[in-house]
Amino acid sequence: MLTTVPQTEFEARIETVRDELAAGDYDALCLFSATSIQWLSGFHHLQTERPVCLAVTQDAVEVTVPRLEADRAESDEFPQIGAVHTYFDYPGNNGGEYYVNPGRTPEDTIALMLDELGVESVAADSNGAPGFWGYSGPSLEELAGVDVDTVEWITEMRKEKSEVEFDLMRHSAHWGNLAHRKLAEYAEPGKHELWVAKRASLDASMAMFDALGDRYDSQQRGGFPARCGFLSGPNTALPHGLTVNRRLEEGDVLVTGASSNVGGYKSELERTMFVGEPTDEQRNRFEIMLEAQTIGIEESGPGVPCSAVDQAVHDYMREQGVLEYAQHHTGHNLGMEAHEREFIDRGSDEVMQPGHAYSIEPGIYYPDEAGYRHSDTILITEDGVEQITHYPRDLESNIIRW
Repeated sequence: MLTTVPQTEFEARIETVRDELAAGDYDALCLFSATSIQWLSGFHHLQTERPVCLAVTQDAVEVTVPRLEADRAESDEFPQIGAVHTYFDYPGNNGGEYYVNPGRTPEDTIALMLDELGVESVAADSNGAPGFWGYSGPSLEELAGVDVDTVEWITEMRKEKSEVEFDLMRHSAHWGNLAHRKLAEYAEPGKHELWVAKRASLDASMAMFDALGDRYDSQQRGGFPARCGFLSGPNTALPHGLTVNRRLEEGDVLVTGASSNVGGYKSELERTMFVGEPTDEQRNRFEIMLEAQTIGIEESGPGVPCSAVDQAVHDYMREQGVLEYAQHHTGHNLGMEAHEREFIDRGSDEVMQPGHAYSIEPGIYYPDEAGYRHSDTILITEDGVEQITHYPRDLESNIIRW
């Protein structure tokens, strides 16, 4: 099973971009998004206030980076990149004998790169570096004197995964499942939320490191490659509730989440669990949520409109009298990021296609009481739907006893 994207995949992606350049009569594609740069070239970095710009022409792939990223960008790890242009730091206009390219700003360096490439017309994911972590600078048109059209090529291309990407997501689901099993093992009354989550994440991550060894391609800085966490008690009534200073109590409802990072790709696994025996009312709410999710999974497939899947879940919740407790759509695409285009939403025009990957996660939330949500990752294939997250979904398997 793959643990990283092979170079042939990046070569194919770059050729697809070059076809788009030729069709649109552009000289270059410029990317400023760290995720898009990683997807296209393999070069992964921490996006900060320091602009990074990848330029792809018919003949070259070059990148502008700050000095602190130069050694990695120039390494053999990223053979697709032919030349690396470096500035010292942002804002970078102080000069000095110990500086790389003294007096040159990031914008100067990007402009010089494009000038040396002979670029006059550009397709770009944004018209200049985004205002991230305090960056503020000119548009790409202003700094380089080129014609710029903003495009969403990479965002659109990422919607349809290759078999390589599917395989990495399957691998992610495997280790996310282990992290979730550890969470269920350590959760019991009196244990702090954070203690349970971090211990489970650490144990699963160490198992992952031990199993994969040098094959593991770390594409993150710190953190756990396999991770899990949860909300508990009344906090679960908030779909995006935050971790609080709380210890588990008997009778708590948990809404969990687990995943792992394999070659830059992720999966999504969430479960509603109970600390001790649930009440009859909790059981009923769980079963309604579970059936809503089952409908979402069963309605999905190649050629199916995303809106139809969300409508089916919506109709069921209305029939059950719980629609007022729903707070979000049925799911979303995912892969390198937790949320990607497109969305399983009644307002979507997207049709599910082979290569798409979705979370299926309808939820119901009772204010000041509890929330109920499972999430599973499904892959849309030529033959139908493949569910890659495999922690049990039934009620009995999600009761924590000690």
